[in-house]
Formats: sequence, C-alpha cells, structure tokens
Amino acid sequence: MISRTAILLGIVLFMSSVAGADVRLPAIISDNMVIQAWTEVPIWGWAEANEAVAVTIGKQKHTTVADAGGKWMVKLKAMKPSDKPMEMTVAGKNIINVKNILVGQVWVGSGQSNMWWTVSRSMDPNTEIQNATYPSMRLFTVERKIAHEPAVDCNGRWVECSPESVGEFSAVAYYFGRELHKELKEPVGLINASWGGTIAETWMSMEKLTSDTDFAYIIQAYKERMAKSPEDKNPNSASLLYNGMIVPIIPYGIKGALWYQGESNIARAFVYRKVMASLIEDWRNRWGLGEFPFLYVQLASFEIAPDPCAAQHLQWVQLRESQLKTLAEVDNTGMAVTTDIGDAHDIHPKNKQEVGRRLALWAMAKTYGKNIEYSGPMYKGMKVDDGKVRLRFNHTEGGLVAKGGELKGFTIAGADGKFVPAIATIKKNRIIVESPDVKEPVAVRYGWWDVTTECNFYNGAGLPASPFRTDEWPGLPDVF
Repeated sequence: MISRTAILLGIVLFMSSVAGADVRLPAIISDNMVIQAWTEVPIWGWAEANEAVAVTIGKQKHTTVADAGGKWMVKLKAMKPSDKPMEMTVAGKNIINVKNILVGQVWVGSGQSNMWWTVSRSMDPNTEIQNATYPSMRLFTVERKIAHEPAVDCNGRWVECSPESVGEFSAVAYYFGRELHKELKEPVGLINASWGGTIAETWMSMEKLTSDTDFAYIIQAYKERMAKSPEDKNPNSASLLYNGMIVPIIPYGIKGALWYQGESNIARAFVYRKVMASLIEDWRNRWGLGEFPFLYVQLASFEIAPDPCAAQHLQWVQLRESQLKTLAEVDNTGMAVTTDIGDAHDIHPKNKQEVGRRLALWAMAKTYGKNIEYSGPMYKGMKVDDGKVRLRFNHTEGGLVAKGGELKGFTIAGADGKFVPAIATIKKNRIIVESPDVKEPVAVRYGWWDVTTECNFYNGAGLPASPFRTDEWPGLPDVF
C-alpha cells in the first residue's frame, strides 16, 4: 500500500516538473505593454530545455526552440503605430495570452531622485492627476532592487495611465511622454527605473567599469565594501542597480532613454563627463539598437555650499559643464537646461512639467523630425575687439533675449584670471561683454555659480542658455 507521504511527494514532484516546463515571460513583457513601432522587437522568456515555442501576434507567427539553459527569443517584425489593442499568444507546453497590447513609442527613464520624483509630489498634483486619463499611454515602474550579479527578471507591471496610476509614477517621464503622445498622436510606453541618491556608476555594467582604469576608484570601493559587509544593501556601488534594474528590461524594444542624475556625483564632477559617455555607450551596446537617443537633464540651481570658500563650492557648476561637454562629444544626445526653474533651497524642484516639456522638444526635433526649436542659446565662439568680447551662439531662434530687463549673469576676466561682474548687451545675434575694470579681456563666463535663478539669457523660443565659459582654466580638483 502506498503511504500518504509517498502520494504527497509524488504530487509535489509532478507539480515541480510541470512548473519547470512552463513557458514563462519576463515582467516587462505582459498585459498592457507598448511595443516599439517601426523596428524589430525582441520577445523572450524561458521554457524547458529544447522546448519548442511559438509566438503569435496579428498575422505574425514566429517559432523557436529554447536553448540548453531554457532561454528562448524571437523577434517580431516591425509594426506601424496602433492604438487598437492586440493580443499575443506564447505557446509551448502551456499557453500565455498577453492582452491589451499597443504599438507606439517606448522610452526608458532612469537616474536618481529627480527622475524618481512622482507626479503626486510635483507642481499642481491634484489637477494633473485628475486630468491624467490617457488609455493609450502605458506606465511600467521597475521595483527597486540591488544585485551583485545580473538579475534574470524584475518586479513590475504595465498599467494604463489614469488618475489611479499616475500619481506615484515618475513626473519627468510622465510629462515627457504626455508631450509625445499629444504631438505624435501615438501610444507611448514609459519605463521608470530610478533610485534616489544614487551615483551614475551603479547604473553601469561591471564589464564596462573594469575595462577602463579611470573607474578604478569605484571598483576599489566596491571590493572594500564587500570585504567589510557582503550583505550591504546600499545601492551606491559598482553595477548594483544596472544588474538589478536595467539588465531585466534589456533587450525590450525602446526608442530612447531619459536620464536625470548627477547630484550624487558632484564630488567627482570633472570625471563625470567620462562617466556619462561610458554609461551611454554601455547602454547602447547592451540594447543593440545602435546610437539610440539619450536625453538628459542639466542640473538645476541648488545652494550646496553657501560659503564660497567651502570645498563643495562650484562643484555643481563643474558637473553642469561635464553635462554640457557630453552634449558636444557624444552623438545623438540632448540636454534640457533647467537652471532657471530650480530652487536654491530644494534639491527636488517641483516644476517637472517644464523639465518634461524641454526633454520632449529635443525628442520631437531630433528624433521625430519636427521643425521646432529645441534648445536655448549654446556658446559657439568669441572675438576680442577694442576691449570688448563678442560672443556668438547657436540656437538663436527668434533672436537673443534678456528676460525681464538687462542681461544678468555674465562675468569677464583678463589674463590674471580674476573674474568681475560684466556689462552684457545684445547686438542682433551677438552678445557684447565688457567691464571698465578689465581693459584687456580674455575670457567670459555665464551662469558660473551653483545658483543661477537670476540669470536671464534666453532665445526667442523661450528656452534658457546653458551656463558656459570661454576659458579652459583649471577648475576644482576631483575628490576620489
């Protein structure tokens, strides 16, 4: 006679074998998702080793066989945008039906707290939440997780954008996506993978960090932390959030990435330009989509060091300059200048609507080909003439503008490197900078302070100029 224990054990073993054979999908491929339009889109998952898998959507059917480790992938043929809900069937020894799928534009947003900052905590939350009924916009938040090795999957789910779902979603990503949705008249999918207070290096792969000796500081810090406490849950270490929150959503089809981060990197503000370029290259290589658009936010005003003699003084400025350098040195990047909408006493400025709108201007112009101005004035060159410096700029759409009166925020220096307040005037699409205290000027700076809310240099499109300097004199040393 078979014992009750043996029967129960048999049931457990049977259920385990069935579960092991089940076709499974990652969290990012699920009900309510948006498939990226006009490109091949990977669909992947797991099954029993050598199990046949078929994926069907619309008139497409793709078949494959899981590898020895149970991993499988197919690529859907490019589809045109559509807000007509579709269903996808994934069949192996079991069948999964993924429902309410749209085709449109997918963007992933990442970074630290200003990307994480929610609609409910930003400007006009009640009105914005009440008006957030956009069933063709879909939102996915990657649950925060650190991992010392690349994670297989993440926790999260796609939801329709509604007053019930938008409040705790990233405000910057939402306002960016809303602009795209309204302008393009297409579905938009937004993926938020962010964590407050985190350094950029935690969002990069270990392979990328170890391939460059310039990042030895973060690798050494990681080794020391692990030696001291292997169970340390602090996310600020090499690759921990890349492993836990980015790997699980690769290679989901996306159009581009949004990035709002830098506050936690000010101690290494100069080297941040190398960090940014490497992170962008890393993500692009991992996704395998070529040089997809990478749009980011230049840091807003914040008074980190009221004392001009403090060690932190001007590190905010130097990091902004690193962000500006990235724009010039890395292809297909865009930078939303926000120095005019920050708060000197709040590291989380509430006007996320304008941040999202300015990022969307870059996307609309550079990614989607709309004929609009997308940037404020960008320094192009200078000429010294009769004790005055004449500055030239790109992005002078509608002319140069001193918002609210005379130009503010310019300083000038001679060969001694001592900058003094300058008189700046607009002459057509040039700015003339001078000072009676500097007879032979050699350099000009604009907005060269941590707090820049009084600077008022714009173009006719209402977009602010980025802080800049014409010199390359040494700045503050990085703190490693």
